[in-house]
Amino acid sequence: MIPLAVSGEVIDISGVAPRIEAMLPTGVRRRQLSVRTLLAGMCLAQAGHRPAHLTRIHQALTTLGEDGKRRPGVIADWRHGPHRLTCRQTGYTFGLVADALGKDEPDGHGLPSGPLQGICDDLLEASVPEEFKHASASLAVDWTDLESFSRPPPHGTSDCADPEASWGHRKNNLLRSENELSCGYYLSAGVMMPEENGPAIPELARRAAVSSCRHDPVRAFAPALTAMPGQGIPLGDILDDSGCAHRDAGARALPLRAAGARLVQDLHPHDRGPKGTHDGAIISNGNLYCPQAPRPLLELGPLARTATKEQAADHDRKTGELARYKLGRLTADDPDGYHRVQCPAAMGKIRCPLRPASMRLDRDRPEILQPPEHPQACCAQQAITVPPGVLAKTARSTTTRRRPGAAPTPGAPAPSAASPPPGTPPPTTSAAAGAASRA
Repeated sequence: MIPLAVSGEVIDISGVAPRIEAMLPTGVRRRQLSVRTLLAGMCLAQAGHRPAHLTRIHQALTTLGEDGKRRPGVIADWRHGPHRLTCRQTGYTFGLVADALGKDEPDGHGLPSGPLQGICDDLLEASVPEEFKHASASLAVDWTDLESFSRPPPHGTSDCADPEASWGHRKNNLLRSENELSCGYYLSAGVMMPEENGPAIPELARRAAVSSCRHDPVRAFAPALTAMPGQGIPLGDILDDSGCAHRDAGARALPLRAAGARLVQDLHPHDRGPKGTHDGAIISNGNLYCPQAPRPLLELGPLARTATKEQAADHDRKTGELARYKLGRLTADDPDGYHRVQCPAAMGKIRCPLRPASMRLDRDRPEILQPPEHPQACCAQQAITVPPGVLAKTARSTTTRRRPGAAPTPGAPAPSAASPPPGTPPPTTSAAAGAASRA
């Protein structure tokens, strides 16, 4: 059970109670239940694992000790003596707050109003202790279903006590793979995660949003994340699964990258493997690869959870070999999202007859035995430009966290070592080798 003092401290730090009070109408008689006490009661009800009902909020406040009732105004001195807060007074104050923060009328969109979302953001931010506010900029993002308090509407209608709710799908966590129907909302949350190779931190929720099931939860939650830099909270790695990643780039990936986020994501099965070309380079799994990269390596999927040690070692070997064929990035994204990449042979990762200098590298590197008969730009030029739309959806951060025990990528620095500066040649036996790989 979280003490009342803790909830009150979070509410005071957020500063939301005075802001809401200023939005409420003033009457001749002063309300006994203040917004601050109402919010504290809501926190107490949820901390005690009670349902989010007004009667449970009233119960949480009226069961406090005598001192706890006096200070927040649960018991007030009236003309005829002490008066204890009633459930009707609780509902009255809650109704005023709901009217002030809600929409003028249900618009059928099922999305929170701007003031309501801002109040929730400030409360969550105030719940993060000061010593952890700058401990990490990484967030793990996901959503879950949240059932409505109302009975579902009859089939083919929306006639129910909660018109903003809608039918949606949820995972049932059973052995069968079918999803279940639920009537209500989607709750999306961004939880703090430690930086790669950084110290452990508490997994505190930093942002959350509720949207009707008729809306895509990923699109509904994106504005809450992209608004964080404007509130003085920089974005770092955004970790999510393939359910979040399988969206068009304009709905999620591009706005988050524009806000400074680095996407560390699992790709949806429909987005894995070769997906076209750019200037001759093969687009696969969010990267560009040599046109002659072996097809089995390009179609390499994620490692199964039930894989044995031998299977894991073989998967690591293939992953390391595929990294040799990856075009290396030369520049960071410019303000318009463009960057430059270079042929892996020119960077000294593989041997190719089209790059004579690479043929003097050690023979432990993969060799292109049959180069393209009509080389395209990726093979004929020293570097090519990649527009922001080429890898907008599937590009993943280069800080992707390696599976514990996995072998490092050949030619890459050890996890604890500093990264080599750009342009540093890789260890080779030839002085004519290209620039270092930044795979």
